[in-house]
Amino acid sequence: MKPVAIIMGSESDWKIMQQARDVLAELGVAAHAEVVSAHRTPEKMVEFAKTAKAKGFQVIIAGAGGAAHLPGMVASLTMLPVIGVPVKSSNSLDGWDSILSILQMPGGIPVATVALDNAKNAGLLAAQILALADAVLAQKLEDYRKALSDKVLQSKLGG
Repeated sequence: MKPVAIIMGSESDWKIMQQARDVLAELGVAAHAEVVSAHRTPEKMVEFAKTAKAKGFQVIIAGAGGAAHLPGMVASLTMLPVIGVPVKSSNSLDGWDSILSILQMPGGIPVATVALDNAKNAGLLAAQILALADAVLAQKLEDYRKALSDKVLQSKLGG
């Protein structure tokens, strides 16, 4: 079973979105990745969102650049938690268009939003959601954070 779906509006977004897959793999969480464009393949997007839960997904990470409608549109069609990743694309206004398109969802249709190009945090947030019902994963996340802390404490700079 792959509990996390990683979707993106374009194959060019993969260079960012693979960060989510990589951190999930590090934590032992399987993920499925595919291109699902809100603008170029709207029927595919609707079908994906409406069938995601039945396919066994528990969390969706959706990355998009430019107008970035993918996370919000998917969130409007599923009850699964959706984490939006704004991607700075070639046609982007320094990424602000993507950030605001994902962040400014109307009341009632939430999309958790991470920083621009920060799919790694989206993967970590997805793992935290899954860890609510998975003690082994929760421990892996605790170990991950401890390793981050240890790295800082072992730094030779400034001391």
